[in-house]
Amino acid sequence: MKYHVAHIDLHFAEEWQNDLFVQSLFDAGFDTFDGQDAYIPSDAWTENQAAIEALFANTAEVKLISVEPCPDENWNATWESEHPIQELPLGIRIIPHCAFGAGYHETTSMMIDALMTADLQGKRVLDHGTGTGVLAIFAKRLGAAEVLALDIDDKSVSNAQENAALNNEVINVQLCGPVLETDRTFDLILANIHRNILLANMSSYAACLAPGGQLWLSGFYESDIPVLTDAATQYHMHLIKTVSNGEWRLLKLIRD
Repeated sequence: MKYHVAHIDLHFAEEWQNDLFVQSLFDAGFDTFDGQDAYIPSDAWTENQAAIEALFANTAEVKLISVEPCPDENWNATWESEHPIQELPLGIRIIPHCAFGAGYHETTSMMIDALMTADLQGKRVLDHGTGTGVLAIFAKRLGAAEVLALDIDDKSVSNAQENAALNNEVINVQLCGPVLETDRTFDLILANIHRNILLANMSSYAACLAPGGQLWLSGFYESDIPVLTDAATQYHMHLIKTVSNGEWRLLKLIRD
């Protein structure tokens, strides 16, 4: 997947103002924000360029310095130099070839901690938005009978397959579309993705979650919780636990 990088100058007076603007970037199609740089799939930039430029023009505390293509080879080289192989609990090793979720981000670590205390023996697990495959690998290592790992990015699929082989775990890794489609059912669904993607897939999660099964969501802020729980309630899933790590949240929901 090709990316563009937007170089941004932010100078908000309050942290919550900064958080709201970052959320607006995600809503506009960006999927990664790293201090002063925001990354967006090139197709999304082409499609939404006018709206994104208007967003910056209408926000006095923000300046869009420049936007430029981010070639795959340069992106990968930079990412890999900054993120070496991750040594994680249970002897799991992750090579993060530009895919999100190598184990060090707050949302990923919350998911890993939750998996470490769960009874996964014999369970069927879906990892939606698998990235490096780290959560899928932990689920399999902790006793899951079968794990399906899905991602919209073909490079993430390749990376997850590589990491599964590196850790000697058999995981079914597949490319998926924007909306989850599967006729299988699962005892546990993991989704560590952006809020809007979670909302777009809520009905799909409910459709493939076994009765009494759990849906774990992360990748969002405290302010996002009401809209996510309201959407889940519409599909007969209710909140049983909220976990916090810094500004990030993890929701555990159960299907009635």
